[in-house]
Amino acid sequence: MTVAEVADFRAAVHGDLGRLWPSPRVASEPDAGGARLGAVWDAAVAQGWTELGRLGALDAALAATAELGRCACPLPLMDAYVAARLCPELDESIRPVVAVDPARVVEAAEVATHVLLLPRERGGAARLCTVAERTATPGLARPAWAAVTPGPQVDAVPVDAAAVEEAKILLRLGLAVRAMAAAEATHRLAVEHAKTRHAFGKPIGAFQAVSHRCANCEIDVAAARGLIEEAVRLHAAGAAAWPLASELAVAHAARAARRVQLGAHHTLAAIGFFEEHEGPWLFRRVHADVLRLAELPLSAGEPADVLLEQSVSLPPLELGEAAERFRTELAAFLEGGETSDRSLAAAGYLEMAYGGRDASVEEQMVLHEELRYRGVEPNLLAAASLIGGAIVRHGTEEQKERFLPLIAAGRLPFYLAYSESSIGSDLAGLRVRAVRDGDDWVIDGQKLWGTNAHRAEWCWLAARTGPDAEVPHRGITVFLFSVPRPGWQLQQHTSLADEISCTTFFDGVRVSDADRVGEVNGGWTVITDALASERMVMGGVTAHVHRQLDELLAQLCRDPERSGPRGSAARSRLTELAARLQAARILVNHSLRATSAGEGSRLEAPMAKIVGSEVQEDLSEAALDLLGPQAALAGSTFELGLRLSIKSVVGGGTNDIQRNLIARSLGLPR
Repeated sequence: MTVAEVADFRAAVHGDLGRLWPSPRVASEPDAGGARLGAVWDAAVAQGWTELGRLGALDAALAATAELGRCACPLPLMDAYVAARLCPELDESIRPVVAVDPARVVEAAEVATHVLLLPRERGGAARLCTVAERTATPGLARPAWAAVTPGPQVDAVPVDAAAVEEAKILLRLGLAVRAMAAAEATHRLAVEHAKTRHAFGKPIGAFQAVSHRCANCEIDVAAARGLIEEAVRLHAAGAAAWPLASELAVAHAARAARRVQLGAHHTLAAIGFFEEHEGPWLFRRVHADVLRLAELPLSAGEPADVLLEQSVSLPPLELGEAAERFRTELAAFLEGGETSDRSLAAAGYLEMAYGGRDASVEEQMVLHEELRYRGVEPNLLAAASLIGGAIVRHGTEEQKERFLPLIAAGRLPFYLAYSESSIGSDLAGLRVRAVRDGDDWVIDGQKLWGTNAHRAEWCWLAARTGPDAEVPHRGITVFLFSVPRPGWQLQQHTSLADEISCTTFFDGVRVSDADRVGEVNGGWTVITDALASERMVMGGVTAHVHRQLDELLAQLCRDPERSGPRGSAARSRLTELAARLQAARILVNHSLRATSAGEGSRLEAPMAKIVGSEVQEDLSEAALDLLGPQAALAGSTFELGLRLSIKSVVGGGTNDIQRNLIARSLGLPR
């Protein structure tokens, strides 16, 4: 189905459920013999939901499953999908549930007519049997699970091990989608509650403890959605990596759905604790679906087992046909060992970093990913993408002629003069002043954390030129000028990552108006336009972390005792990190595409920054824990990665500030 067709189908499912299962609270009301659930099943047959398996329309089936999760409806639609795939001639009067033999934990058994029993281990036969007896097992799930006793066998379908594995992967993905949708529904209720519920004289969403919790839930929801969409894309393409992509989505959702549900309940507080509210029934749905994953174990194991035992990497992401052709070209070039500044410049790749050679945004992202994966110095790319892009969009013709050739040749060593002692991430509050004096500007003040300023030949500086501006960010201007020069001094500081950053002092430093980039007092536009470049930088960070993951996996493969056996805590930790990293990569791509399409990316960009930088921290910590003291010796990529990760978290606007941006995008009050 096309994206539009899936959206229309989901809307139709939403409408039908609005009539037949209008609220999660109906799960608490007596449903004699499953009459209400049976009516939903009748509608599913009448509207063609149960035919999706024969059509292979996984995207539509999961869209409908998400709608079921939103209203906590236990209709086993993915069971019907799998049954239709395995038994194409299945009569529409049959209402199947699918279980691994024996059927101990079955959903919607009260309205099922048949059970399709998958062999537990290897191939054999999937047996379609009538349901002879249902034994309810009351507990967390509402309606209750049941153990099913099969009756006479009506069909047996030969299945090999691969078919059984595929069926379980599909069922697991369906459970993850439904659980995540139920958690998201509670999250949406919590966000609205945070806007209207007042405490201590203000909406509770104004308290950072609440707004950041909501932001964290939104990140989990977006990451899960991206992972699921990527799994569906690979499934539709028939890609060999689709099972791993699906299990990464499942692994993330299994944790995230519960985190989101609990976070939403914390925000809802007492109002969400009582069964008059929808929260308790969505809570039951989330946990019931996540727990049933244990009934569908995969022979391939969890994602960490696949990554270690099959010596594979994370499933590849795509940025479009043209960008992927360029990736192939660039990879061939780099595999020849050509990663020096001179070779990259000679090949025209640095020019591409700011859009030269008509490079698309997607091709620029490929450039960042491939170079950073191979360890190319990030400052080289920063000059090309940040400064080059700004000069292309805001520079004069003279500035383009002067600077773009230097950037394309890799000969513009610069430092970024944004940060100041009193402003942190609040760039609109900067105080370094530039005062007009004829054809010059006179700059006074000091800047902090100018990485590599001691080696720089150029300074990219944001200064206040409109001290009386009603809105602070409207009084900022950007300059690009050579250093050193009279009145400019620096003091070096060694960072945790052994980098040199500098405090730079401006005491009557004179720069020409020809060094001004963009309009007077229009610097905020120049700065914010660089957000597109920051997407590239974030893509580079995730590519660097991806390389770290691959190196960790390679070392663990050489010393398998350190990762432990299947089911170990170490492997579970690796699975979680792999899923989070894949989510970060996907969020970067979503952010990039939104920017490229002119749609903005108010949510995706800060989400990608948070997930990517925090997984960098956690992956480095995990590597040290798993590999032991040897991983902390000089030259180790992991101990250096850990030290650098702090910079990723606090640089470019701390993650706390990014969470504030997400909260504002959700409509929560300041």
